[in-house]
This record gives sequence, structure tokens and C-alpha cells, in this order.
Amino acid sequence: MSRRTIQSLTVFSALLIIGVVITQIFWVKQALDLRHRQFNQNAHVALQDVAAKLAAVNGVMQTTNPVDQLSPEYFLVNTNATTQPELLEMFIKDSFQKHNLITDFEIGIYDCTTNRMRYGMSLSTKNSEKIPTKTSNWVKTDKYPYYFGVRFPEQETYFAGSINGAIWSSILVLVAVSFFAYALFVILRQKQLSEVQRDFVNNMTHELQTPISTIRIAADVLNTEQITAQPQRHKRYVQIVQDEISRLQGQVEMVLSMAKAERNALHLQKENVDADEMIRSILSPFEGKINFRNSAGNHLIEADPFHFRCMITNLIDNALKYSDDTPDVSITLYNKGKCLFIEVQDQGIGIAPEYQKKIFNQFFRIPYGDVHNVKGFGIGLSYVKQIVRAHHWRLDLQSTLGKGSTFKISIPQKQAA
Repeated sequence: MSRRTIQSLTVFSALLIIGVVITQIFWVKQALDLRHRQFNQNAHVALQDVAAKLAAVNGVMQTTNPVDQLSPEYFLVNTNATTQPELLEMFIKDSFQKHNLITDFEIGIYDCTTNRMRYGMSLSTKNSEKIPTKTSNWVKTDKYPYYFGVRFPEQETYFAGSINGAIWSSILVLVAVSFFAYALFVILRQKQLSEVQRDFVNNMTHELQTPISTIRIAADVLNTEQITAQPQRHKRYVQIVQDEISRLQGQVEMVLSMAKAERNALHLQKENVDADEMIRSILSPFEGKINFRNSAGNHLIEADPFHFRCMITNLIDNALKYSDDTPDVSITLYNKGKCLFIEVQDQGIGIAPEYQKKIFNQFFRIPYGDVHNVKGFGIGLSYVKQIVRAHHWRLDLQSTLGKGSTFKISIPQKQAA
């Protein structure tokens, strides 16, 4: 499956997920609105029945529209006569049960002589409990001399309970969509890792073939009878074999060290290392092609010599690979505070801001033009980061696209007594 197809599938799946979520939210909202309308209609009809019964008992004429809704949870009912609390409670509970309003509610009866609600009680059609309630904050009206009010304090809970099925189905849909999104993420992640692994194997095969081919050619030369009569040539080919074996060993060790670092199983064999001496020995094969400046008064550090050498070598190789035809690479050693600083600077192509954190990821290669064709496993800078972290040092990067990069390592030093 091509990358474009995967991207199209990802976009389509994301739009599908968003559509499902929006649709589910819309239907839940529609269900809530419908429940609100049904509740209000049932409450109006039930309270009209109560008003009609009270009018018949009190012998007064019922008004055309005795029920006013002042808020979603508050209703006023005109009675045109004094209302007896016990009678009102009985009529309301019977009417609410008849119209399937199984919920808690509060009633308050208005007293026109004192201009306040003179009676307040909390009732329920779910049980026979009666609890007195305050009515001092209830809204009053001047439209009717006699009326009672009804409040539904748990109306939202009532609505939520009435659409439990829709809510649970929505939750199940969202869970299913979440699992689908996670599965898609895992698939894409595995696809990316598969591509990275394939590139790594290809790069590693190419890199290992070079020293092996060189060793094989040198071995063929050393196996001839004529080479014994040419001591200088014999010595040179032996040196070639030793150098290539060291190079091959370093590459294999770097891969193994990365695997150990990922498992937190990288064991360092620290000892006192002269950073100046070590760096000069690393630079000796370059025959002055790399500038080295040492202004440090104290260049002794505690480090693993092998990994320190590999770390510096990787930074130098990285600087050379991503430079122009005439590399300008320099290494600077200096003290600042209680630390020794090592800077590896080049005047190469630089690193774009969006790649400056990614370059320390395993197998990452910067896709700049033909630069992605340079040699290497794609783990050099990742290895450098792991070694710096294992030593508890600090690694900083300063880079400008087209102007080069500077890798700076700060190493705490033991102070002389």
C-alpha cells in the first residue's frame, strides 16, 4: 500500500469518525429536546386537570388557560379560589401518575392576604414521602389572586434517566470509534516502523559490505607468494585489514550499544580520560583536515573511553557527511564554570527547525535533496544522544539552514582539591 493511499485512508477515516461523533451528539440533543417538549406538554395537561378538579370542588368557573410556565421547571396554576393543601396534593399526585410524570416536585400555595407563598411541600410520585420546603424565593405574579406553583428541581436528572438507552448507545459508539482510531494509529505506526526497519537493513547491509569487501581484497593480496618479498606493501595491507576490522567492530558495537541503551542495559566502564589526547588521536587519520582548538585548562573527564571515542567519531562523520565538497569542520575544547565543553561545528547544509529534534530519533534521515543518499545507518546521532544521557551529560544543538550546525556537549568535571 502506497504512502498516498495510506494518507487518503487516514483522512477519510478521520472525517468518518468526526461525522459519527457529530451525528451521535445531534441525535442525543434531539432526543433531549423531544423529552423536554413531551414533559412540558404532559405537565400542562396534568396541571389543567388539577385546576379543573379544584374548580369543580370549589364551585368556581375555570379559566380558559389556567397554567403558565415561567421557566423550564416552574409552573403557576390559576385556581380562582382558596386551595386546601391536602386536596391539592392528592389531585396533583393522581394527575401526574395518570400522565406518567414519575418524578420529584415541589408545590407552593399563594396567600393573597399576606402576598406570599403560605405553604411549601416537597412530594414525589415515586413514593409517599412529604418534606416541607422553603418558598420564599419562588417567583410570584399579580395576574391571579389565587394560584399555586409547581417546581421540578430534578428535571435534568429526569430527562437524562429517560434517555438512558440513547446515552449508553452513544457511549458504546464512541468507545467503538475510539478503538477504531487507536487501531488505525497502530497500523500506521507499524507501517512507519516497517519502512524505517527496511531502510535500516538496507543501509546496514551497504555499510557492512564496504569493510568486508576491503578485507577480502586485502586477504587475497596477502595470500599471494609475491607479497612476502615486499615488506612495505605487506605491512600496508595488514594495516588496511586491521583498520577495516576496527571499523567493522565499531559499527557492530554501535548497533549493539543502541539496543542495550533502549533496554537500559548499557553498562559504562568509566575511567579518567584526557579529552584533548583522545580527540587528537581521533583526528590523526584526517591529517589536519579538521581544525582543533583547545583553550581548556582542565581537560580530564570521567567517561567510558570506547563510547567517548565512538561519540566524537560519530559527530565528526555527521559533520563531514552533511557538508559541501570542501568540508569546514572544527572541534573546540574549553572550560566554563565547572564543566568541560566540546563543540563540533561545521559550515554545511544546516538543519531546518522542524528536524532539529527528530535527528536524534533512531533511523531518522534528513530528506534534503540528495542528502538522504549519504552513507550511514541513521543511528549515529541517536547513539550520541544515548551515550550523553548514559553519562548524565548535556547535548545542545544550534543550527541554521544553509549555514551549518554546532553540536555542544557539556561535561561536569571533578574539581581539584
